[in-house]
Amino acid sequence: MAGELTDEPIDDYLPHNGNRGYRVSRYELDLVYKVASNRLAGRAVITAATTRARPRFSLDLAQSLTVTKLFVNGSKAAKYTHQRGKLTFAPAQQIPAGGALTIDVHYRGTPRPVHGPWGEVGWEELSDGVLVSGQPNGAASWFPCDDHPGAKASYRISVTADSPYYVVANGVLTHKRVKASQTTWVYEQPEPMSSYLATVQIGPYRNYRIHPAASGEPPMQAILPPKLLPRFEHDFARQPLMMAEFQRRFGPYPFEGYTVVVTDDELEIPLEAQGLSIFGANHCDGERGSERLIAHELAHQWFGNSLTVRRWRDIWLHEGFACYAEWIWSEAAGGPSADALARAAWQHLSRAPQDIVIGDPGPGAMFDDRVYKRGALTLHALRRYLGDPKFFTLLRNWTARHRHATVDTTEFAALAERFSETSFRPLWEQWLYKTALPDLPFPDA
Repeated sequence: MAGELTDEPIDDYLPHNGNRGYRVSRYELDLVYKVASNRLAGRAVITAATTRARPRFSLDLAQSLTVTKLFVNGSKAAKYTHQRGKLTFAPAQQIPAGGALTIDVHYRGTPRPVHGPWGEVGWEELSDGVLVSGQPNGAASWFPCDDHPGAKASYRISVTADSPYYVVANGVLTHKRVKASQTTWVYEQPEPMSSYLATVQIGPYRNYRIHPAASGEPPMQAILPPKLLPRFEHDFARQPLMMAEFQRRFGPYPFEGYTVVVTDDELEIPLEAQGLSIFGANHCDGERGSERLIAHELAHQWFGNSLTVRRWRDIWLHEGFACYAEWIWSEAAGGPSADALARAAWQHLSRAPQDIVIGDPGPGAMFDDRVYKRGALTLHALRRYLGDPKFFTLLRNWTARHRHATVDTTEFAALAERFSETSFRPLWEQWLYKTALPDLPFPDA
């Protein structure tokens, strides 16, 4: 296909990701995967509506996967090309703005992670199974998609794998069927989800129910190798209490349930996905050494998964909030107070280079630990100005107003202003948009 799309980037942090001209409402993925050979055969049916008439459209899809068929609104695409991570196609007939756009892509290949400034992300082989970590641009490593955080849709994910393996994906397991030596697992994720939060986890796992702290709490389960269960039961024992505390502080849990996956492999850091979190065997140390990480990943279900940034420049709204949730949990669990942890974080940051603007850190620094810690300190400063009743009412309002939607810093700042008679503009300017670390307010409080 001659020529290229010349649209402006949707997100300057990932200028090659995301696509214009349509909005996806649903993905239906049917995958067949062979663990031993790392071979994937897939079909993605993507339901969308056009936002303007165009001669051609595009999807994000890694070059490690080969498209074998492509249909648009039931007819073969007039033309399509797959180059440099873009699957570009022309409908047989032009579709007007507001028209239905159904894209049916058949593909296959040997999936592998996408390389980028943040390392390798996406579909990754384990010693015996698969892990998918999509943040920020790894979704295209295993299915064709509109891969930027502001594009949310519902999902049905069906995975067929060899029967000894347990398969986990986002949402609720609606049914599974065994045929010969293979099992098909079908998951439904009705709440809107950004593509980077979609995941598949495959391994020699078993399912264990986690008992809630009280009746009425959302259902929780653990998926892990049986040999890790004794340490898991100790290390994650307080997770139900964590869930109860976060619901009290942040509002109702935003999804049907919560799943924790623990791989048999060690992982450098835990990983988030919508409705579930993934930990490595090293995070089950029998000493609760990863409890702050358990709190961090659980908090992402509110901040990152239900409320998702439209553009990556506002990532502090994910990571600053999840980091602050660690401090809230410590305080609730009888550990150091949020104030003590804030003071320690401030001391640490005061000795670090002060050359980052956390309200727009740039793509190379968006996962810098200073974004996490200084984002948490921003919230702590706001909490000191507002006091606990107003601060936590603000957080509950924030999660309720934007449940399952996309957000930006301007919206959070505007909502916070409603809880005070004075402007918080100096606070945002100092904490989010200047490199110099401000003093914490009220040092004698």
